[in-house]
Amino acid sequence: MRFLIAGFGSIGRRHLRNLLALGQTDLVLLRSGRSTLPTDEIAGLPVEHSLDAALAHRPEAVFVATPTALHMDVAIPAAAAGCHLFLEKPIDADTTRVPELRAALAHGGGQVLVGFQYRFHPGLRKVRSLLAQNAIGRVVSARAQWGEYLPGWHPWEDYRQGYAARADLGGGVVRTLCHPLDYLRWLMGEVTAVRALTDQLGGLEIEVEDTAEIALRFESGALGSVHLNYLQRPGVHRLEIIGAEGTIQWDNADGSVRIYRAAASQWEVFLAPEGFERNALFLDQTRHFIDVVQGRAAPRCTLDDGVRALELVQAVLDSRG
Repeated sequence: MRFLIAGFGSIGRRHLRNLLALGQTDLVLLRSGRSTLPTDEIAGLPVEHSLDAALAHRPEAVFVATPTALHMDVAIPAAAAGCHLFLEKPIDADTTRVPELRAALAHGGGQVLVGFQYRFHPGLRKVRSLLAQNAIGRVVSARAQWGEYLPGWHPWEDYRQGYAARADLGGGVVRTLCHPLDYLRWLMGEVTAVRALTDQLGGLEIEVEDTAEIALRFESGALGSVHLNYLQRPGVHRLEIIGAEGTIQWDNADGSVRIYRAAASQWEVFLAPEGFERNALFLDQTRHFIDVVQGRAAPRCTLDDGVRALELVQAVLDSRG
């Protein structure tokens, strides 16, 4: 199969490395030339600087890894050309061009996998299994917290110029760290109400929000909250779900899951698989995308999932105080 990787920032480089690790060597790169990464590892690969020239290579699938606000500029023509799409999250800065993408997919016949890699986390998959087993009874509430210090993400570049810090590229902590808005839907069911507060509190000299407090109501009646920030040191990413008969906790730091069953009055711990590390999520996701392209699997995270996550992002930004 031939894969086109559109964008060679940190996530584009990760997709390149993982495709190579999985034995996929027929690769084409679409680059703007603005990446701050060294180019040693792409020496010898075909590189194009226009989408028309890149699509002329007739790739079967495209990884859309450009800045958020530029996703549809690649995704729509690629879909119309019949390519399958790996579409990074969030799928765009807003939902305005989603109907155009749907029409292009209907014409071209390709499938879409949205890049919410936490759906592939063994810990969160365990949490989902426990909830399906009614292990803590009726779920009352869920709380996700994710904070990471933005200047430390890509130390080789000025963080203020990266997409995560720029409104024109679809940045801001709500869009950039929107994974919990997806995995909470995946775990808890549909969201029916959203309220939020956001602000610039960290003195980072950026033009987008760096902190958000988000309140959710789920269709089940359960309540939820999400805290996001670009400021926290050390970084934290964890989840707690409270039920009428116990509590489930997940910590991204070590991938573990803990469950307290009230009937047993004790905690049970499920450790991450031996040797587990962060890139395993992306590798498993890429394996799955290859299966999607080859017709062996349906996407685990569909375009509809990506649209709903973006609608929640927009609801947060529209309701913020």
